[in-house]
Amino acid sequence: MKERLEGLRIEALAELEQVQNPQTLNDLRVKYLGKKGALTEILRGMGGLSAEERPIIGQVANDVRAAIEAVIEQKQEAFQQEETNNRLRAETIDVTLPGKALPTGSVHPLNKVAQEIEDVFIGLGYSIAEGPEVETDYYNFEALNLPKNHPARDMQDSFYITDDILMRTHTSPVQVRTMKESKGAPIKVICPGKVYRRDDDDATHSFQFNQIEGLVIGRNIRMSDLKGTLLQFVQQMFGEQAQIRLRPSFFPFTEPSAEVDVTCVQCGGNGCRMCKQTGWLEILGCGMVHPRVLEMGGYDPEEVSGFAFGMGVERIALLKYGIDDIRHFYTNDLRFLGQFARM
Repeated sequence: MKERLEGLRIEALAELEQVQNPQTLNDLRVKYLGKKGALTEILRGMGGLSAEERPIIGQVANDVRAAIEAVIEQKQEAFQQEETNNRLRAETIDVTLPGKALPTGSVHPLNKVAQEIEDVFIGLGYSIAEGPEVETDYYNFEALNLPKNHPARDMQDSFYITDDILMRTHTSPVQVRTMKESKGAPIKVICPGKVYRRDDDDATHSFQFNQIEGLVIGRNIRMSDLKGTLLQFVQQMFGEQAQIRLRPSFFPFTEPSAEVDVTCVQCGGNGCRMCKQTGWLEILGCGMVHPRVLEMGGYDPEEVSGFAFGMGVERIALLKYGIDDIRHFYTNDLRFLGQFARM
């Protein structure tokens, strides 16, 4: 048996010396050291040996196994090193090549302008109030001094879901909700959000747009407070040189009411095509809160007063950036939006 084991060692080492790939190496490992391999087959005959011979043959078998395993391990390491070297050669990276720039996004111009407007009013001590976009007829119209069949409703042709549920046409319902929740306490809020009207899409109109309204209620609130607030806002948005003027107007929820113009951002008030040679551009509507609206909101108009204003974010963005078509904001054209990444 000893001679057979020595012969097995010589045969196995000779074959292992000729191995050229990992698969052949694994086949030889199974052939000589596997459960049904040559070494196992020889050792099955140890049962016929005497007690004195078994330790001797066992030691020889262990030496044979160790010799074969050592060569197999050496070959495996060589194959692994060769594979690693091949991968390193194949996957070489030239670090001197220019990198691939990843495109970076930017805040959408409408969100950017809305954030700027909010920052101005937060700096003036206002808080932000929000409400649902699907609104009731009561909050959207009736509580704002617009009863059913009121002709002023025609200016806000609406998307009705039922007779009493509609997509809000302005963020004024948030003002009413805030008044009712405040239970007679002073208010100083702005109300940003999306609104919806049945307008045909063109260069200056959209069926969906963004609006920010403001509401201040307290004792001794005057029209001069409203004018000073709006002047401060305009100068922070368009520069310290900007001025405003108020023109009488009509809104059912304010009395008196006014349209606010700002000096033309393009010509500085000298007159150009943008302002139609007037030097002024309309920017928002405002007024003192109507006594009936105060009453429906839970306030005594004999004790408190207030002012409100509302502006379209798209309108401010058009003026601020000199954009001539509101539809640019919604077409997702990266050539247009990419300009604001650099601002």
